[in-house]
Amino acid sequence: MTSLTLTLPDDTDRRLDEIAQGRGKSIDALCDAMASQLVAEADAEAQFRARAQRGQGQNARGLELLEKALGNDHSH
Repeated sequence: MTSLTLTLPDDTDRRLDEIAQGRGKSIDALCDAMASQLVAEADAEAQFRARAQRGQGQNARGLELLEKALGNDHSH
């Protein structure tokens, strides 16, 4: 595990302490949860961007599959 030192404005530190106490957690646990959430969001965004890149130029096929999934397949 890595140790991290943050310099925060006093008001932010006080609010973090209040929030952490209200949730029954330490500021460290609260920051760990926030960092984990940020990493998960960044990973999800990267995954969606990669999928979008792979799908470029396939709009018509995608719409065709969507129509089929919705039960609107008119290819018969």
